[in-house]
Amino acid sequence: MDNKKFILAIIAGAVLLFIFSTSTYIVNESEQVVVTQFGKPVGEPVVTPGIKFKIPFIQTTHFFDKRYLEWDGDPNQVPTKDKKFIFVDTYARWQITDPLQFFKRMTNERGAISRIDDILDGETRNYIAKHNIEEAVRSSNRTPASSGIIGELVGDSLTTIYVGRDKIQEMIQVAANEQALDLGIEILDFRFKRINYVEEVQTQVYERMKSERYRIADKFKSEGQGEASNINGEKERELLTIVSEAYKTAEEIKGDADGKAAAIYSQAYDKTASSRQLYSFLKSMETYEKTFDGQTHIILSTDNELYKYLKSMK
Repeated sequence: MDNKKFILAIIAGAVLLFIFSTSTYIVNESEQVVVTQFGKPVGEPVVTPGIKFKIPFIQTTHFFDKRYLEWDGDPNQVPTKDKKFIFVDTYARWQITDPLQFFKRMTNERGAISRIDDILDGETRNYIAKHNIEEAVRSSNRTPASSGIIGELVGDSLTTIYVGRDKIQEMIQVAANEQALDLGIEILDFRFKRINYVEEVQTQVYERMKSERYRIADKFKSEGQGEASNINGEKERELLTIVSEAYKTAEEIKGDADGKAAAIYSQAYDKTASSRQLYSFLKSMETYEKTFDGQTHIILSTDNELYKYLKSMK
């Protein structure tokens, strides 16, 4: 009898434990729950953590994430307003803000991802198609670069940006949230992960970049040649000035030296009469030595200088 009571107690305890386990559920900090009865939601969503109760076997719990969720779009080829195709790869962050509405419209996160794909891909195509390729690629206008030679600015032929990449991202996010109002979700952030040109556009862009660089290089080269010509011209002028000044200085020094030499000769000649006579005598003797020999005959007049010295020697 005691064994039967023990077995019945165990069975009763197991039944009570099973009923308790099926009538309770635990909600974590990162979860929110929608309770359904025969497939229809009942009551308000459970958004606070802790142990919760439900009617066993009749009510079912549906758990949804309360945290920020990731959406990663597939790269797509999208046409721009100026009829150029680009590859656009996007990503976003979203959150379930109304779990009850989310359950009614989406049922689960897989269905939500599929719906977000449709919304964001569609809005991305729509806004890319409304703007030229420069608007999708760039976020701001660029400041022209200085030539670095004579301080002038090199004109930049890049198109002026009025909207830009960042603004397009914001507009796509706003438009997507307008479509997601009745889905119980919110797009928290949307970004272009990568934008790349298709091969044809890449070639055009590279050629344009090369052309722009060549144009700037030619301007640098032209400015350099002009500056070189100015430097060479200035060098030639300075060289001619230096040569002219040197020649002038040399002539002045030479003239001054000649004047001093003449003065020295004059002073030496005019110093005394005896000196002049001695000098004349020596020069005459030198002349005789070089002019006459034992076979020479000359005829001199009586007023000749040489005759005067010959006569005085007798």
